[in-house]
Amino acid sequence: MILRAGILYDGTLESPKRNVDVVIEHGRIAAVRAAEGDSDLAAACVTPGLVNAHVHLEASGEPDLFTMVQTTTPNERLLKAVANARKSLRAGVTTVRDLGSSNAIAQSLRDAIDAGTIPGPRMRAAGNVLCMTGGHGWPIGREIVSPWDARNAVREQLKAGADCIKVIATGGVLTKGAVPGNEQLCPDELSFAIDEAHRHGLRTAAHAIGAAGIKSALRANVDSIEHGMLIDEEGVALLKERGAYLVPTLAAAACILEHLEDGTQPGYVVEKARKIGEVMEENLRRAVAAGVRIAGGSDAGTPYNYHERYAYEVELMHRVLGMTPQQALHAATAVAAELVGIHRGRVAPGEPADVLLLERDAGADVRALRDPVMVLKGGEVIA
Repeated sequence: MILRAGILYDGTLESPKRNVDVVIEHGRIAAVRAAEGDSDLAAACVTPGLVNAHVHLEASGEPDLFTMVQTTTPNERLLKAVANARKSLRAGVTTVRDLGSSNAIAQSLRDAIDAGTIPGPRMRAAGNVLCMTGGHGWPIGREIVSPWDARNAVREQLKAGADCIKVIATGGVLTKGAVPGNEQLCPDELSFAIDEAHRHGLRTAAHAIGAAGIKSALRANVDSIEHGMLIDEEGVALLKERGAYLVPTLAAAACILEHLEDGTQPGYVVEKARKIGEVMEENLRRAVAAGVRIAGGSDAGTPYNYHERYAYEVELMHRVLGMTPQQALHAATAVAAELVGIHRGRVAPGEPADVLLLERDAGADVRALRDPVMVLKGGEVIA
């Protein structure tokens, strides 16, 4: 297949290429060259498929996420996950990292997608989150009672098919009684869990909103900080020093705040989100200005935060964090792909032919990502 691009963003921060052909053979990019002769497909703008490094596929944006988990069956949530995987792919999200599911739903879904029995993005899956007893995320969690138990919990997730690990370093917005600024898993528990994951070649992510928990997770050598809204200057410096990624999940907070008056979210969610919303932009902009590696991830599945709206996260990185459209696109493709670890998230020889065809220049208007003209995964057109 020869795909002709009026303008091509290859996933890097290099100047976009104009009037080029992307040659696809056996599901991979074979060449990128100057346009010549006939083509099979053409688009005004071509980009890599989007990579969402933070999703929960078994959730569909319900106003009260954890009540949904507690009042539905695993089979019902698996069906939700199948539907959300399809929605993600059709919207141009060709790779995801599921950072917390119950009953090994994400692992089963990943395996079915890999086998070709159902459509969906390429996946990494964390399985149960590792949390303190009664801590944030406990309905989809493995509760930890000691540092050595943290090691065993990692081994349990590995046995259940997890290919990454998520730890809960601080409280969160969606769990009743969990204070976002407070530490939850203690430093030794974080250190033992992260070390055990790394021993088995698994990358790690830390739910960390509060400054103290962010720094504890980074000192334990976590690979990515998820959320990070209350990060301080010391935390930013530590992120930079350790070379870890920050996944700001801007849509998670924005979607809650945009629906404060709907009356369907629990009061404690509204109260906590308001407080975080007052300071998160300034804190996260400080990290961007310091040159921290920002990877795209939306926390899709949280209240009103739909899997098919990942483009909104890219828009928020541009509008809220002050990144250029190309920088935001880079964060949601190549940088997120580096973190997830399946491929490089680029339109380049040897890479999977996961690409979006757009009707206008995403570098001039990032909103072009909202409605792809066509999505290709592995060179196959997604219906």
